[in-house]
Amino acid sequence: MGNPIKKLAGQTAVYGLSSILGRFLNYLLTPYWINEGGGGFSTDQFGVITEMYAYVAFLVVFLTYGMETTYFRYASKDEYESKNVYSTILPTVIFSSVGFIIISLLFSQGIANWLMYPDHSEYVIWFAIIVGFDAVSSIPLAYLRKENRAKKFAVVNLGNVVVNIGLNLFFIGYCKTNFEAGNSNWLIDLVYNPEIGVGYVFIANLVASAFKLIVVLPEMYLVRAGVFVKSYLKPFFKYSIPLLFVGLAGIVNETLDRVLLKRILVNDVGLDEAMSQLGIYGANYKLSIVITLFIQAYRYAAEPFFFAKEKEQNSKEMYSKIMNYFVVVVSFLFLLVTGYIDLFKYFIPNDDFWEGLKVVPILLLANVLLGVYYNLSIWYKLSHKTGYGALVSIMGAIVTIGLNLALIPSMGYYGAAWATFFCYLSMVVVSYVLGQKYYPIPYNLKRISSYSLLAVMFFLISEFLLSHLEFPIKLMLNTVILLVYLGIAYIFERPKKQLNRKSL
Repeated sequence: MGNPIKKLAGQTAVYGLSSILGRFLNYLLTPYWINEGGGGFSTDQFGVITEMYAYVAFLVVFLTYGMETTYFRYASKDEYESKNVYSTILPTVIFSSVGFIIISLLFSQGIANWLMYPDHSEYVIWFAIIVGFDAVSSIPLAYLRKENRAKKFAVVNLGNVVVNIGLNLFFIGYCKTNFEAGNSNWLIDLVYNPEIGVGYVFIANLVASAFKLIVVLPEMYLVRAGVFVKSYLKPFFKYSIPLLFVGLAGIVNETLDRVLLKRILVNDVGLDEAMSQLGIYGANYKLSIVITLFIQAYRYAAEPFFFAKEKEQNSKEMYSKIMNYFVVVVSFLFLLVTGYIDLFKYFIPNDDFWEGLKVVPILLLANVLLGVYYNLSIWYKLSHKTGYGALVSIMGAIVTIGLNLALIPSMGYYGAAWATFFCYLSMVVVSYVLGQKYYPIPYNLKRISSYSLLAVMFFLISEFLLSHLEFPIKLMLNTVILLVYLGIAYIFERPKKQLNRKSL
């Protein structure tokens, strides 16, 4: 049997190829959308995109209500038939998603009025279908992950991305750009309406989500191999509902700032300026892409991995070691982005957005803490104490709401960034304390803290001592900092491995 940590790393790499490449390609749409050279949207228009996708993240979690993790949990239990677990969960999610779509269609205008888009009720309809499709397809994708069918998983995700990008290039890059330049033709006249504007971004997403659902239809047909077992629903919901609150609270923590920015600022600065600030914040938030993409790839592989290794004798020591490596990687990525920020900023090819660059280090650190929290959170999933996970996330949501309401009026999107940071910090602390009480894992706090503090110290050196140097010199010295950090991490980890070999 091979090294399980190497196996996890391999799975992370495979899933990462699809999720990182897929999301990276999607993120490349951001500079494309805001490119001032042609075809791009203004700061306030990008604010619309930022806000609507904040709601999407919330709604997808709401419609899956923890059933992905529930599937992993019960499909691996001996007393439950795996195929019957799948044949029970998937129809349940389909039923709730269809109901959501119908309700959204019936009340689309009222929802649009509440969102302050009274002339665009179609946004509500499109997004209802998008999140419904994504919720349903999440269960077949979970099946692929459980069965270690990473290649099919990659095909589905990358196919979704290719369709989305292709349609964005067509609608915005070709139709919008040529229409605004006065180069219209029969095709543009047929499909393009300037009144739709940013709506074409949403239409592209809708078609891509439909494509993803179609591709996983073979996995959906597998429902016929099993039986819908009503008696399974009670334990499933008992396990998943707390996870729903965990997920909802988590999304509140991740996206509420982008919702509240508009709501809080609109009365003071007006709707247009509020949307502009939201657009600037949303664009700079995406510069934390390097960390968020790694975390996503890691989570895809880690969750089924942790469940599979639960019964092994040295599982807790393994989880601890994985945490060490994880912190090293995300801290390195933090230094990479902050040290090369003069290069990364061109990810946003419109200097109207650059005034928000100073929030990037704060958001990067927040995402480092979020990744640590995801690692810590395995304790309540393995111990079936998902209610505690819900409490931690709800506590984080309360911190998020309170700090956003307190800080945004005076600090704008800087307040939103700091609210995100302190939210995740509080969740890390509380989750660690509870985890050590109910499912103790021997994390090396000294080692983890050292890696984190060292990264912050190197960032401060770069920010305050190197920032005024010429660009080539600054870049070179920041590269040295990165190499020194990796060297120190290697020195700390390597002796331990050698010692273990000698003791065998």
